[in-house]
Amino acid sequence: MPIVFSTWITPEYCSFASGRYAPAMARPPRWQTTLDASVEEACLAVRLYNDSAEARAFEGFVIHMHLAWLYLLHAQFIRDDVDFRYWDPKLKNRLVKIDGEPKRWELERSVKERWPADTDPVRANISLFIKLRNRLEHRHAHADEALMLNLAGHAHALLVNYESELTDQFGENQSLALRLRLPIFVGTFTPQGEQALRRFRKTLPTDLQSFVTDYEAGLDEQVTGDPRYEFRLRAMVELAPKDKDAIAMQFTRYEDMTDEEREFAAELGRRGQVITKDRKLLVSGLGRLLPKPAAAAVENGLPYIFNVNHFSAAWKRKKVRPPSGDPNPARTNSDFCEYDEPTKSYRYTRAYVNHLIKKCSTREGFIDFTGMEPQLKHVPVAPQTADQR
Repeated sequence: MPIVFSTWITPEYCSFASGRYAPAMARPPRWQTTLDASVEEACLAVRLYNDSAEARAFEGFVIHMHLAWLYLLHAQFIRDDVDFRYWDPKLKNRLVKIDGEPKRWELERSVKERWPADTDPVRANISLFIKLRNRLEHRHAHADEALMLNLAGHAHALLVNYESELTDQFGENQSLALRLRLPIFVGTFTPQGEQALRRFRKTLPTDLQSFVTDYEAGLDEQVTGDPRYEFRLRAMVELAPKDKDAIAMQFTRYEDMTDEEREFAAELGRRGQVITKDRKLLVSGLGRLLPKPAAAAVENGLPYIFNVNHFSAAWKRKKVRPPSGDPNPARTNSDFCEYDEPTKSYRYTRAYVNHLIKKCSTREGFIDFTGMEPQLKHVPVAPQTADQR
């Protein structure tokens, strides 16, 4: 069964994608090249997975999704000013290098940084494929196909989790929705097809069966039952009269179903799946902050008072954006600030908030960024009890 990817595309999204509302040209952010490479790897992974003529399609999918996730997390680290290089523990201030280049975190280390809890279903899903990647080498095509069938739900989850992380972190305009299409397939649409797939699942080599079983034995049931670990959905033929405005394939979200419909869905059994993902509608400035909430977010991470005056002083001193009235208002540090043409205003990124928290956490850094002496927050003193007196 192929990987199926779907989305609800709004008119606003199409207008954005077509450039109708495109902002003034600005220097691409530092992370954009890494992010572009990540998206290219993800698209290649899906093309390989869905290519029935490819002898080692699943192996190719795993390898390229591994790279897609690695580059996606590295793009986040670049944006958020996280140092993801390895430092030599024996030699102070010296980087570990390979062929003259600094060694950077591999996917396993990057995943632990992004999801510290080992019970996180997204982390568990990625970790499964990290461990699986080494086992896929030197396998023949038959084992590849059997493994693809047995881990179809896990592979779907790997892609859906990627799309979710991609759009949550970098915005709807980065979505894979307009790059991937809904393929035509048969799968379990016929009883004969279902029986053939069930027989083929049992041909998975014993060592690979044991690998998956042993891995999942170490996971909590809440993790293995989470759709972010293994994604399972059901496709049903619609028998109602055709609506002239309806599209050929539509998806009903679980939260939109009645209790009776949910109970019916739970009893349908164990047959083929089709992937869908509920996505946020495009919102202008999604994930960006205006000065007042940005200043408040910075203050929450500091021991000092940090208000809008400090925030304004910081962007002026470090030239994060042009001053008011500048003839080129869009020439910002795009990692930290974006100019919104319709409202003639500036919005700031979470990366900038994290950057200010990191740099202003000491007295010297606070003065360097704001030009002002820091003031400790007032900590209210609890009233003394009679015993304390």
